[in-house]
Amino acid sequence: AYDVGLHGVVYQVNKWDPKQFDWTKKLADADYVGPTCQYCHMRGGHHNVQRFGTVYTSMGMSMADRGAPIWNEKRDRWVSVCDDCHSPRFARELLQALDEAVKDAGLKYRETFKVAEDLILDGV
Repeated sequence: AYDVGLHGVVYQVNKWDPKQFDWTKKLADADYVGPTCQYCHMRGGHHNVQRFGTVYTSMGMSMADRGAPIWNEKRDRWVSVCDDCHSPRFARELLQALDEAVKDAGLKYRETFKVAEDLILDGV
């Protein structure tokens, strides 16, 4: 998702330009033209990538209770990362859109799995 999204495209186009991405600087001191994976997932030097991961990376299933306190904490952390450059409202609206996309993808996955299962049962 990162590679095909706006942030990933900005990175891919500019990653070899030392004026845009000076890899000799510590992440905290860097002023990159766009966020790298580390910028969002390793904030403050934390090496636990899940700490600032999106709410989906550790859920394990698309229909998890996104109202549970742990997921609200993760969402708030994610918004705190996004609001370095974006408004908190933008980040929360994006999370809502991602919730819907994850739900839709989960339904499509289950439908596809059922079709494949039926084909196998039919001997195809």
